[in-house]
Amino acid sequence: MIYNKAEKTIETERLLLRIFKESDAKNVSRMCNNYNIYKSTLNLPYPYPLECALSWIVTHEQNFELDRLYEFAITDKNSGQLYGAIAISNHKQHKNGEMAYWVGEEYWGNGYGTEAAKAMIDFVFKEKNFHRVYARYFKSNPSSGKIMKKCGMVYEGTLKDHFYKNDSFEDLVFYGIINPMK
Repeated sequence: MIYNKAEKTIETERLLLRIFKESDAKNVSRMCNNYNIYKSTLNLPYPYPLECALSWIVTHEQNFELDRLYEFAITDKNSGQLYGAIAISNHKQHKNGEMAYWVGEEYWGNGYGTEAAKAMIDFVFKEKNFHRVYARYFKSNPSSGKIMKKCGMVYEGTLKDHFYKNDSFEDLVFYGIINPMK
């Protein structure tokens, strides 16, 4: 993981994580306007119109500058192709944050989510001095949990029937990792 503070980018072997641009909105809308992504995420609306993408993207720069939330586009390092998004909150008082991500369905199974998540964890541990990172996923979406495990996160518990979505209750599974450099 190579962090460029001036550019606000994180580089990995295959990826460049960067701040979203307004020009990404059309691709974000297209990828998120997908029922399979909607059903496995907590806060994405469905359908997902262009206006949602634009209003979401416009907040990123300020959130980053104020150290509230770090939101990155997951892109191909060479071509610039947008694959998805990854974010982590910054709970300064507790020295931790919650990580969340999504990858466009056409890019599932290529390891982009795992590569981005590992880089994000490294970024907040090394650059932002976090003590802990946690993430959660719907039990009905075990692929998200596999990403967490591959990043070294450990199972911390399940909240039974914690969210009601699409006319059914969803278990919420929690994973976390403590900064090994502490």
